[in-house]
Amino acid sequence: MEREAGRGRGMLENAETVTESEKPNRSQTVPFAEIAGRLKSFPAYAASDLDKWPVPGTVEVVHLEQGGTLTAAGDSPLLYSVVLQGSLQAERLEQDGTRTAVGQASVGEGFGETPILHGKKSSTFFVVAKEPSEVVRFSQEQFWGLLACCPAVRETILQDFNHRLQTYQVEALHREKLVTLGTLAAGLMHELHNPGSAAKRSAALLRENLLRLQEVGLRISEHPKTLEQLQCMKGLLQHTVKSCRMAALSSVEQADAEEAMSEWLASSGVENAYAIGPVLVGMGFDTQELGCAKEYFDTKSFSDALNWLGALVSSMSQVCAIEESIGRISELVMAVKKYAYDEKMPTKEIDVHDSLQSTLTILGHKLRIKQIKVEKSFAATPSTIVTKGSALSQVWTNLIDNAADASPANGQIEITTWTEPEWLAVQIGDHGSGIPEDVRPHIFEAFFTTKPQGSGTGLGLEIVHRIVTQKFGGKIDVESKPGDTRFIVRLPRKGS
Repeated sequence: MEREAGRGRGMLENAETVTESEKPNRSQTVPFAEIAGRLKSFPAYAASDLDKWPVPGTVEVVHLEQGGTLTAAGDSPLLYSVVLQGSLQAERLEQDGTRTAVGQASVGEGFGETPILHGKKSSTFFVVAKEPSEVVRFSQEQFWGLLACCPAVRETILQDFNHRLQTYQVEALHREKLVTLGTLAAGLMHELHNPGSAAKRSAALLRENLLRLQEVGLRISEHPKTLEQLQCMKGLLQHTVKSCRMAALSSVEQADAEEAMSEWLASSGVENAYAIGPVLVGMGFDTQELGCAKEYFDTKSFSDALNWLGALVSSMSQVCAIEESIGRISELVMAVKKYAYDEKMPTKEIDVHDSLQSTLTILGHKLRIKQIKVEKSFAATPSTIVTKGSALSQVWTNLIDNAADASPANGQIEITTWTEPEWLAVQIGDHGSGIPEDVRPHIFEAFFTTKPQGSGTGLGLEIVHRIVTQKFGGKIDVESKPGDTRFIVRLPRKGS
């Protein structure tokens, strides 16, 4: 992401959304000598010997009405400006087309040096007059001349540059954290909603089954039971409660078994045969196992017994579904805990496989939206490292999230781990368009991004590089060609 193009010294951050319409301004070219006296009246330039500036020539003076635009995002070439009268406001263009005020410059304050000193080609921000204003503008050649000839001006400009850069880094890091938090929160809301809804549906069905059990149970209790009938029902009951997990059948096998069971029940005179059949098959019953009930009960009693069994089996299925849903919610909570947990002890043991899996769990919703398959090959043995480092999950989040962004729909991401004598290596690969060769040397630089304006801060990979190299004492490499990009992280197995 490009650095700020128009923030003046002392600009204050705020969250105001700008809607003021743009207004025209007028400019004139004047000899620098006419402006030098006014500049020296400002504290930042009072001690400067502007007369030593060799052949400054002419400068541009711009007069703006309130709401007039001095600089628009994308403007080129970049210019250095000093406010002679009034005040101006820097505005960031958001993705929805609105603008957000990020700071202001008042009389005597200069701005525009940051992108010039960083070698940028165009402006990132809009600069708009908050009131009728007057600004003097210097070309890049004149700007470099100011730095060379006037030590006091140079000191002021470099102080401004340092202040703005630090301020912007803090803001950008905060925005990066908010973006990451928003991505994770959206995914977690979806992940929690699914098991929550499933548990709610199962609870409603369980309530219906309990009423059905009471109704059928009362009918059955009206007739005494023989020893054979009681033993048969006891066996069926034991089957029902022994486990939630039955052997899985293929779709065709499942359909055939349900149809056969339903038809057998219907031919035996069982009420609700086609509703009970699939439930009994789902719990692993077959017609042979139910044969004792048909043998020892008359038709009416057999129908009641099977409806009672069906309601009981359905109730057990719903209890299992609720248990599974709650287990899924607990799994997500544990994943978030592992993701966010920073051990306070100086040295700790981290299971890298657990860390990767927790991140995949949290990012699961985003991966499913694009129907991206994750192929895992966890071969690192052991999978733990002993370290003083922290925030490892943030490394995996950025790398996997970037891989998902780069991957086409229905694509695939590969995550591979292995051990080397001194390192535990993790490779995250995707099959997107790749990273151009001229871009590759810059990907770990702060604020560098190839994403559209407003959709990336350019800090994700810089954060990854900083965590891996500084917090863990590791290293990170990238290999890329069209259709095959791989980030390889190597972490010291012992110590950091």
